[in-house]
Amino acid sequence: MSGPTVIPFAEGEARLDWIALTDALAAGHDLPKAEVSDSFLYRGDDTLLSRAAWIDGLGIATKAATIFPGNNALGLPGVNGAVCVMSDQDGMMQALIDFHLVTKWKTAGDSLLAARRLARADSRNILIVGAGTVAASLIEAYGAGFPDAQFTIWNRTTSRAEETAVRFGNVTVATDLEKAVGQADIVACATMSTQPVLRGEWLRPGQHVDLIGAYRPDMREADDVALKRARIFVDSFDTTIDHIGELKIPLSEGVITRADVLADYYDLASFNRADDDITLFKNGGGAHLDLMTSRYILDCWNGA
Repeated sequence: MSGPTVIPFAEGEARLDWIALTDALAAGHDLPKAEVSDSFLYRGDDTLLSRAAWIDGLGIATKAATIFPGNNALGLPGVNGAVCVMSDQDGMMQALIDFHLVTKWKTAGDSLLAARRLARADSRNILIVGAGTVAASLIEAYGAGFPDAQFTIWNRTTSRAEETAVRFGNVTVATDLEKAVGQADIVACATMSTQPVLRGEWLRPGQHVDLIGAYRPDMREADDVALKRARIFVDSFDTTIDHIGELKIPLSEGVITRADVLADYYDLASFNRADDDITLFKNGGGAHLDLMTSRYILDCWNGA
């Protein structure tokens, strides 16, 4: 019996397509709701994060990630791991996929699916707030979804934004965040901030806001005014509302109510907008999206 398929980053990525991935994510939400589980183990500053998901009709995935902050000083990646995909029929292991490949495409694809439903189709100016690894992925993904768009990037450390701009060639660096937000049709935030960097008073009717960076209960990227002005959507109620500060904090303080969070991906039909709406999407990730993305990657690898 042959072993599971091993899919490395470069060889796997060469077969993928951003639009096809968002279609696969949408189709995954037509299946029965995922069962998900997360667990954490710690040793000092080091962390092992294990995520698991099971979707009836699609399969099983476990994602193991090691976060070792001290690796940077050794010239090694600080985050490593792998995703294991197993058959829904017999539980047999089918594939071992590079962690970074799944994470990159899951994270940016998650945001692109929302933007395809919530952003104006004529969006031409896209602002990326933050200049880390995710920012580069967003430029690729949004570039596929909005091929006529022009990109601007802002980062607290301007030199980091300039490095990303040089890498892509078609990206302008902004130094005034308020002005850049006012000129954008889509504002995508991918920072590690615990305090809001995006102010609602800067927003104008017709914009789409994509919030990606916050993942802990103490983290936020948008302020209360932004949430109150926008129609709010999430990828999953289960992995955002009670877990991520972006929504958990304003909900606990009465700034917004649970009814203000209009829909998640299990109700994609409700992802819609009027021209003058400000739409806001919280990308929370989740093991079920890792599974959907991994299955898409495996299908592409097998030529399906």
